[in-house]
Amino acid sequence: MGTIFHSFQWFSLFFLIISVNVYAFKIPRLGSWRRSKERDSQISSSSSHLADDHDQLKTFYYTQRLDHFNYRPDSYHTFQQRYIIDFKYWGGAKSSAPIFAFFGAEGPVDQDIYYVGFLRENAPQFSALIVYIEHRYYGKSIPFGSREEAMRNASTRGYFNSAQAIADYAAVLLHVKKTLSAQNSPIIVIGGSYGGMLASWFRLKYPHIAIGALASSAPILYFNGIAPQAGYYYIVTKDFKETSESCYQTIRKSWSEIDRVAKKPNGLSILSKRFKACEKLNKSFELKDYLDSLYTDAAQYNFPSEKPVKVICEAIDAAAHKTDILGQIFKGVVAFMRNRSCYDMNEYNHPTETNLGWKWQTCSEMVMPIGHERNDSMFPPSPFNMKRFVHECRSLYGVLPQPHWVTTYYGGPDLKLILHRFASNIIFSNGLRDPYSSGGVLESISNSVVAVTTANGCHCLDIQSRSEKDPEWLVMQRNKEVKIMKGWIAEYQADLTALTKPIKAPTPKKS
Repeated sequence: MGTIFHSFQWFSLFFLIISVNVYAFKIPRLGSWRRSKERDSQISSSSSHLADDHDQLKTFYYTQRLDHFNYRPDSYHTFQQRYIIDFKYWGGAKSSAPIFAFFGAEGPVDQDIYYVGFLRENAPQFSALIVYIEHRYYGKSIPFGSREEAMRNASTRGYFNSAQAIADYAAVLLHVKKTLSAQNSPIIVIGGSYGGMLASWFRLKYPHIAIGALASSAPILYFNGIAPQAGYYYIVTKDFKETSESCYQTIRKSWSEIDRVAKKPNGLSILSKRFKACEKLNKSFELKDYLDSLYTDAAQYNFPSEKPVKVICEAIDAAAHKTDILGQIFKGVVAFMRNRSCYDMNEYNHPTETNLGWKWQTCSEMVMPIGHERNDSMFPPSPFNMKRFVHECRSLYGVLPQPHWVTTYYGGPDLKLILHRFASNIIFSNGLRDPYSSGGVLESISNSVVAVTTANGCHCLDIQSRSEKDPEWLVMQRNKEVKIMKGWIAEYQADLTALTKPIKAPTPKKS
């Protein structure tokens, strides 16, 4: 009976989350790579092939403590946390060869192994061991026995936060070093997007474990009013406007046209047919939210090899003299999503484990106030509404968000002033076409806390797998990051040699 009740609660939470349809609750997902139905099928078919190619890619489970920060009896409960090691390139413990640790974020870690090629492509020149660690509450690293049980209520979800996650990573990495007798192997932590935030915070909180961190597209300043609320959507608009002024103008005009058609007696049916919706629209908001997600998705993951913003705009512009504004917009949808029998207007909101997990994280501590307010935005005005956000989160989860906690625990205000003196060995990499770069560290803080930016880069592009089509500026960005990492390791090895060098006894003076 209890199981049936819990399943009902779980279903109800699904329904509540996908029913929330206010922009106050819309914090765009982070993620190192773009998720889509097509890409997900590629992952499922290719992940096993990738594993076969890596004969020395092995999966382990670490018995992880549920709560690292207090001593109540329930804190000692444990769960199995998955981590995967690639031994293929490692020079071994005796040579003090380094360890690259990739921090999983809001999704199963095996997907990161597929897309994030930076570690395995650079491991050979470092003779590095690669460790991929899965974030608690995602993939197979689920406390309480099942995802349904883990997300059941505020008590079980309460252990689902970034501080617990980086404490997990610390425990796993110390365990790996001990197991492999690799005490003198330096660790560099790497992460993208939310995982990049975790990597930079880990270096600040656990400098005794990691000698450095590469934080790719980590918007650590998008909290507590440090970055402008409209920054994200301003860059999305800028990406489209610079690609095509006419495309930008068409998208900008389309929102009022959608509203105009929706007000007709059969307006929602007309919109449903025109956009080939899989199910009839219940509100015009569903279409506008879908388009909002589509445009931000294209801008955030505007990879040079695919150029989705250009693809959308070329389709919209090409249809200018053949159809009306809504027809042009639909052509852009087809170009980006490809030709389908119908288009699921709720595609971006399905209750996947990533969407559900990230929704909880944004409703608890990862409160990034993102809205569109500028007059020149291609989106209709919709400023972030904190009161409404708090209300929605409370109705969903029964808890109040803590919008100030991230900056309290990790820092944020006056970052350059503070980190200049005590932080070291962090690379903050950003592409300036990435909407989340509006919350990134774009200027170097010191000689060792370095910002590496590219004018045309997008979200986490630098840690994606190499391609023969990669532009020269991307190759140079990656080479710069590798050069900095080599410097960290050289300094570590010099310090290690100096500290382990036998001290010669002074020669006695002759009498």
